[in-house]
Amino acid sequence: MTVLDRTDRTPVDTTKSGHEAVGAVARPLGVGLALAALATVVWSGSFVTSRALHDTVPPIQHAFWRWIIAIAAVAPFAVRATWRQRALLRRHIRFLLLASLLGVTVYNTLVNQAGMTTTAGNMGMIMAASPVLMAGYERLGGTRLGARRVTGMLVACAGVLLLVSKGSLDMDFAVGDLWVIAGAFSFGSYSALLKRRPAELGGLPFLFSTFVLGALMLLPVFVASLSIQGGFEPTVGTVSPLLYVGVVSSAIAFFAWNKAISLIGAARAGVVYYLQPVCVALLSFALLGEAMGWLQILCMGLILGGVVLGSAAGSPSVRVRDRA
Repeated sequence: MTVLDRTDRTPVDTTKSGHEAVGAVARPLGVGLALAALATVVWSGSFVTSRALHDTVPPIQHAFWRWIIAIAAVAPFAVRATWRQRALLRRHIRFLLLASLLGVTVYNTLVNQAGMTTTAGNMGMIMAASPVLMAGYERLGGTRLGARRVTGMLVACAGVLLLVSKGSLDMDFAVGDLWVIAGAFSFGSYSALLKRRPAELGGLPFLFSTFVLGALMLLPVFVASLSIQGGFEPTVGTVSPLLYVGVVSSAIAFFAWNKAISLIGAARAGVVYYLQPVCVALLSFALLGEAMGWLQILCMGLILGGVVLGSAAGSPSVRVRDRA
């Protein structure tokens, strides 16, 4: 008889000792948490670049070139595997189109648009609400989140709300804040959708396909942006951030995030995602000179405490499945 961990579906042999069984579950949990943290830290830099480029690179063009660079970065590693799975990709084209629309075309474009009228710190704080949506999707799918994870999520969410409200009940949102809220819904939906990725579809073919499809869906509005707004001047100040978001924040971070969700689920990865406003606040303070006072530090403590509480491994939650 084998058991499956409810989060990552990793088979565990029940003939092993209790410590060995816990270890078998904890290993993928640790790797998944590390990958989710890597993606979160890297993505934090994307909010800083979106804000830094808001007056030099139009948002649509920022998004389009990001994905063109990401495609070029991933292609040497993914083209052959993608070609081998072309029939499978065609069979699941609706799923791929929806994932591409939510995670590639819409999400980052909304964040870039938000950078025109709100701070990088606000973008990171508001995006941290997306794990609530991830957890909600998982709960609707029948996954039990557990008291510890829910408590950690609530503590972290309280820190985010306190940070966004500046310690007041009066929520004063800029137009850019509303764009980020829409982006949070898009990213949360994308992350929840990843759990439905066909098991036989490899990670690199999926990643490469969504990048290509997402860029193709952006192409018409990119052409419109060029005709209306004109292009931008390629300088060190514009090309370097685009290389960062294309290679590091897209190719590497999306692969790490997708793998993390396959190992630990969207809800648990979402708890780690609460680290993002902390990282964004520190980066925006260091690189853009955005203010950070005692309230930000207090809220960071709440967010970090919630992440530690909500992502900690407890006793493995399992259900039994016969070998037959």
